[in-house]
Amino acid sequence: MKLVVYLLDTQLVLWLAFEPLRLPARTSRLLADRATLAAFSLVSLWEVAIKTSMGRPDFRLDTRELREGLLNQGFSELGIRAEHLYRVAALPWVHRDPFDRLLVAQAMEEGLVLLTPDRALKRYGRAVQVA
Repeated sequence: MKLVVYLLDTQLVLWLAFEPLRLPARTSRLLADRATLAAFSLVSLWEVAIKTSMGRPDFRLDTRELREGLLNQGFSELGIRAEHLYRVAALPWVHRDPFDRLLVAQAMEEGLVLLTPDRALKRYGRAVQVA
């Protein structure tokens, strides 16, 4: 049994934490599979923190509580390394969101699969799987 490690994009992190019924059934099954490990990135927490500080009504979240909740649920945490930034610089411009680009770069650099509901990110190839 080959172990697969998925990096969850920000939208999936938020659904898991606050609206688990919004997760596609296939994604829920995937995350429940024993051959699957899942991680979240500090990039997602950074995105949430920025959008919260901007006063966006859909982002009134406590980033610290979100992080602690994810860790308590058994998700691994991926930090941001210089190599991730170098990879971002080399990515083609098929997507403009800086947070998503950094998540893609992290998945590529770490040998993970970015799990996302954003179909546009699939254009980055094997490092991305649409949820």
